[in-house]
Amino acid sequence: MLFVYPAVFHKEEEAYWVEFPDLEGCHTYGCSINETMEAAQEALAGYLLTRLEQEKEITAPSDISSMHAEDGFLSLVSCDINQYKDTKAVKKTLTIPSWLNDRAVSMGVNFSQVLQEALLAKIQV
Repeated sequence: MLFVYPAVFHKEEEAYWVEFPDLEGCHTYGCSINETMEAAQEALAGYLLTRLEQEKEITAPSDISSMHAEDGFLSLVSCDINQYKDTKAVKKTLTIPSWLNDRAVSMGVNFSQVLQEALLAKIQV
């Protein structure tokens, strides 16, 4: 599902920050325009998914042609929430031999990452 919202981009020194006038509390930042746009898309998706999961109303986007930015510039930001759906983490309890656990811990192995990689390989995604 594609969403498009107007955003106001602000430049401060060598960085940018962006806010969504229609979405209270939805804002982010970046070091470049490209990084800020990417962060804005992720922030927008996260905000909208949270609202949907909480079964809260999603404000309709304003018409960008009726808006103006006093200390920044306007741009439309889009996101496809389908790419973020069903990425909620679930806790799994598992059992492994003690010696294997000790060795992995001593090596700083990230158990969650290893399990995810092994599962992806197993199901051949």
